[in-house]
Amino acid sequence: MSRIFLALALILAAGAASAQTKPNPAGTIGSADAKVRLQTLGYKDVHDLRRGADGHWTAKATRGSIEKSVTVSPRGPVVAR
Repeated sequence: MSRIFLALALILAAGAASAQTKPNPAGTIGSADAKVRLQTLGYKDVHDLRRGADGHWTAKATRGSIEKSVTVSPRGPVVAR
């Protein structure tokens, strides 16, 4: 039962953070949105978060016990390598 409440709290927190940081007119997202997207997908210890000239965010993040390089597109998709 407590897992359900925790999941609901995470979903609400992600929605609140997303509502506070809206895309700019160029269609890019802010660093807070990129981090929330990763955390919503189960990534932890998000670090080295940098935005490229194309608006994509790259970072290192851990999912499970494996660190991966991740890319967050301004339109939403996340790619992990």
